[in-house]
Amino acid sequence: TEIAGLEATGKSFLAAQVAASAQKKGIDVVYFDSESAIDPAFLEKAGCDVSTLLYVQAQSVEFVLETIEDLLANNENRMLFIWDSLALTPAISDVEGDFNPQSSMAVKARILAKGMSKLTVPIANSQSTFLVLNQLKSNITRSPSEALTTPYVTPGGKAMIYAYSLRIWL
Repeated sequence: TEIAGLEATGKSFLAAQVAASAQKKGIDVVYFDSESAIDPAFLEKAGCDVSTLLYVQAQSVEFVLETIEDLLANNENRMLFIWDSLALTPAISDVEGDFNPQSSMAVKARILAKGMSKLTVPIANSQSTFLVLNQLKSNITRSPSEALTTPYVTPGGKAMIYAYSLRIWL
């Protein structure tokens, strides 16, 4: 599931409420934070039990996907994975490379395409949920009609769009 929105639309708060509801149902919650912005007090106010919530700093896209794969393989419980946020999580090549955007064009999208093809079935078979928070970004296009009909896009490539069962834009 994707929850996308512009800044300050309540994506993280909504995710924290989903986490609290999952915990009440006995579902293990893993919160990947790429923005280093989640405060335990914020999670507690939303109803989360921070003592049982696994908080993970999302260092890279590869790290998030590999961690989910490892947790699914080594845990019998249903899990809720929250990724806050896809847009700000770099690929390893982004972190280790230069600042030229052309040098790593579409790397994240290719990693996500492979990752989602590997993880979709294990997530479903374990009756787990993968909740991805994403940013809405202005669609910069030369086509006036496309700018009017599709003013926003989400980062991450088409693989994520195909993998989502539900997309919520705030």
